[in-house]
Amino acid sequence: MSLRGAFSFVLGGVAGAVCGIAAGLLLAPRSGAESRAMAADAMNDAWDSAVDAYERGSRVVSDKVGAVRPSVDATSDELRAKVDLARERMDQLRDSLSETVATTTAQVQDAVSTVTEKVTEAAEQMDEQTEAQGVRVEVVEETDVEA
Repeated sequence: MSLRGAFSFVLGGVAGAVCGIAAGLLLAPRSGAESRAMAADAMNDAWDSAVDAYERGSRVVSDKVGAVRPSVDATSDELRAKVDLARERMDQLRDSLSETVATTTAQVQDAVSTVTEKVTEAAEQMDEQTEAQGVRVEVVEETDVEA
């Protein structure tokens, strides 16, 4: 928009406002005091209507929340009970697992001791048989084999 077009637009707006004010003053059916009183009454009515709507809405919401609250409380109590039961079960499983690990550890240690004893006995018997047969076992390193 050019400068001249903007100026024409502003000038037209001002002229329209002046004409509107003049027409309002000349054609007004009531005095200013009466018009202000009517506007104040309309605003008070609108305010009262808004307050009433707010109070009705808050009452409806309050009723709905009151109706839902027992169900929510019952559900949350049920969930708490289930969580507590799950925790107890987990504690039982943890204790059972600890006992099983301890028992298994003891069994493995016993088995290792038994195997160690048998290997030691077998090694001693083999030494005795080797000495009895006069067999001599010699360990040869790789450097000796290549030469």
